Amino acid sequence: MDMTPFEQWESEVRGYCRAYPTVFATASNARQVDEDGTSYIDFFAGAGVLNFGHNNERMKRAMIAFLEGDGVAHSLDTYTTTKRDFIQRFHDVILEPRGMDYKMQFMGPTGTNAVEAALKLARLATGRSDVVAFSHGFHGMTLGSLAATANDAFRKWAGVPLENVVRLPNESSPGGGIAGLEAYREAISDPSSGQKPPAAFLVEPLQAEGGVNVASAEWLHAIQALAKDVGALFIIDDIQAACGRTGSYFSFDGMGLDPDIITLAKGLGGFGTPIAMNLNKPDVDAHWSPGAHTGTFRGQGLSFVAGAVALDYFTDDELMTQVQAKGATMRDKLEAIAAAHPGHGWEVRGRGMMQGLDLHDGALAKEVQRVAFHSGLLLGPCGTNGQVIKLIPPLTIPEDDLAEGLDLLEKAIAAAVSA
Repeated sequence: MDMTPFEQWESEVRGYCRAYPTVFATASNARQVDEDGTSYIDFFAGAGVLNFGHNNERMKRAMIAFLEGDGVAHSLDTYTTTKRDFIQRFHDVILEPRGMDYKMQFMGPTGTNAVEAALKLARLATGRSDVVAFSHGFHGMTLGSLAATANDAFRKWAGVPLENVVRLPNESSPGGGIAGLEAYREAISDPSSGQKPPAAFLVEPLQAEGGVNVASAEWLHAIQALAKDVGALFIIDDIQAACGRTGSYFSFDGMGLDPDIITLAKGLGGFGTPIAMNLNKPDVDAHWSPGAHTGTFRGQGLSFVAGAVALDYFTDDELMTQVQAKGATMRDKLEAIAAAHPGHGWEVRGRGMMQGLDLHDGALAKEVQRVAFHSGLLLGPCGTNGQVIKLIPPLTIPEDDLAEGLDLLEKAIAAAVSA
């Protein structure tokens, strides 16, 4: 197959194509097929965008009807029927049943745009500049969100200082947990510590790119309480872990948390078309003035249409019950794989259909990815040194494809270990 145009004329910055050296031609649900006809089971799903699979039929039909009816595809922040339908649907299906009162803010259509807007609003609302973020966190690649991102492999490309972020250890890191938060509380209470209260605490309940690190409800509540006590905002970044990934719409459902801002993107648009949205508490949102934060691609008509259809999956418990069952299947398989290789100390972490196997060896994880690809399975390592094999297949993956993919993973790991 001809890869010459990519290699000659596309930027050297391209990354995923180097791990998947083929040219994909078609895709359906949890499979992609290249132009030579080789079928791949997709356990990567667009880095968590394709929660409802490639070319979801229900969304595709709605989008085709929208296009054929000359729907408004681009609208900035003007009012359209499709945007109204999405807002009303999101309120009725997600917010109202949970008793959640939020304003919906649309910005540029990616997760990093959502984080940038959240940080700007937090600083505006509090008059403070510093934001607390946590080790192993990933929040985006633009400068504000990159400053909050912990991974030096990404940070080093900024070219300018990445400032106004206080880095605390996440719950599972040395010096973390409740004790770490209390130490920080004492520091900002001490007028001689050199520390000052932050504008916000930014945290992922489930760190995805950071290595599938799962935060406890107790620790998240401690962050929320600390934020409230020092007059800071509590921001939850749920960009990769929301939209049903963990077996409920939000990754923090059932924890009794009440964040000031929630950042959403990735699976929000359903079909894979771009959209990002922040949920802002009304009193926080009131600090915005009209036009204070803009973005050319805030009004993505196709994303509103597909995203409204995606919300149909949350009107009953059918899909979320399946996600919980499939997640258990994934976890059981990973634990069996870890047990089959004693002495390595491999760890299994995750919730729902985001599961990770920490191999403690980035080179080994990369070899697993390579072998898996040549076997017909798409994977994406993450975490420190890329040492965690992260599994995020579409939530709608057929059980046969899930079982086959897990078997391919098991064989790829065995082959990589023995190489």
